[in-house]
Amino acid sequence: MTKAELRIAYRLQRRKQSETQLDDASLEIANQLLQLDIWNFSFYHIFLTITEQHEVNTDYILNILSGKDKNIVLSKSDFKTGLLKHFLLTDNTIIKKNKYNIPEPVDGIPIPAESMEVVFVPLLAFDTKGNRVGYGKGFYDTFLASCKPETIKIGLSFFEAADEITDVFEGDIALDYCVTPKQVYRFTP
Repeated sequence: MTKAELRIAYRLQRRKQSETQLDDASLEIANQLLQLDIWNFSFYHIFLTITEQHEVNTDYILNILSGKDKNIVLSKSDFKTGLLKHFLLTDNTIIKKNKYNIPEPVDGIPIPAESMEVVFVPLLAFDTKGNRVGYGKGFYDTFLASCKPETIKIGLSFFEAADEITDVFEGDIALDYCVTPKQVYRFTP
């Protein structure tokens, strides 16, 4: 399927899930993450849930990261440049929703993309090769391209892998893992 077809199909699947189903699946995803050997790093980038888009509730992962005393990094979208600006999450961080309902830090201590060691990546769908479909603005592809090559990229999905995304292009950045409520997908280059 194409990215456009997958966006339509998986947005519809998300909307069919009840709030309880989404929350239960989000907890299962967080528990699956605990199986991965990713917890010895310092800088973890995570997205905050857009509830209106029925995204994975990342609060559970935030609690794991806080409990392990990790540096948690959040992003703010710049729609003029198409870039993400990254800030360390602290006790003083103020989070506000932008006009697209994306919860973001107002400001804070900037962290360069090169510092990220693990990135939890939002997505709508992914395939068996680790290609992903996001919302189509390219923010994460640009961001991931600016990270170090060894940065671990982990997609979070309510649903299992599609067979193939047929319109992958050279600028798309593949995932290293994708975690669903039922399993962990590992992708090798």
